[in-house]
Amino acid sequence: MIKRELIVNIKSFIVSLSILVAMFLFVYLLYPFVITEETINQMDELMKSMPESFLKAFNMDMTSISTAYGWLKTEGFVFVLFVSGIYASILGANILLKEENDKTIEYLAFLPIKRSKILTNKLIVSLIYIFALVIIFGLFNFVALLISCDFDKKEFLLLSISPLFIALPLFSMNLLISTFMHKSKKMLGISLGFVFIFYIINLVSEMSENVEFLKYFSIYSLGDVRGIIDNGYMNPICIIVSILLSAIFIVLSYLRYNKKELI
Repeated sequence: MIKRELIVNIKSFIVSLSILVAMFLFVYLLYPFVITEETINQMDELMKSMPESFLKAFNMDMTSISTAYGWLKTEGFVFVLFVSGIYASILGANILLKEENDKTIEYLAFLPIKRSKILTNKLIVSLIYIFALVIIFGLFNFVALLISCDFDKKEFLLLSISPLFIALPLFSMNLLISTFMHKSKKMLGISLGFVFIFYIINLVSEMSENVEFLKYFSIYSLGDVRGIIDNGYMNPICIIVSILLSAIFIVLSYLRYNKKELI
């Protein structure tokens, strides 16, 4: 069953990975031709004219975008976290419901397979694809940066794994919500809605100290990219909360799925 799930879900994995690789490859190829001493000065002047809240939201107050690695730490990783969150959310929303939509759940229900076994296999496949997305894209960036410019390898490693602490709770949360649904189209809208809400809340919380408390209501704050850039390490609390939330959502998914009326 795991092999079947890997095949069925590979298309969305390839699409998400391709979007990230295509965008960043374009940047890495373009940067050497666009970034000159003159353009760096122009960018510095442009940064000075922008509101501090805007710069803070994209980490531009902490690093220069005069190199490809500088861009990666600012706009680049904002995009990575966003796409990773979308992929994980859609995966969590569809991994169970597609069986009901395709009517294959009727076949599985008559097989001597426990529901917990079905969920476990789907969970294993989902985790494989989430980790693969982060690892493969991280390796791509590592090779591209080795060719493009100098960079802090320890900081890069921490930044590269940070999407995991956003993707896992988003995946498990949507997995739990999907156990209350029967239609994948409706669930897809809900999952994407949560991604955009959490993403916007996190952006707003970065803009001003007056609304900084909002970060406690966004899963995207668990990535702690600013903490990595500023302190050189990820806040352990973010790691613990991410793992704890994921575990709670997954346990609740098992409990709910075992009681769900599937047919």
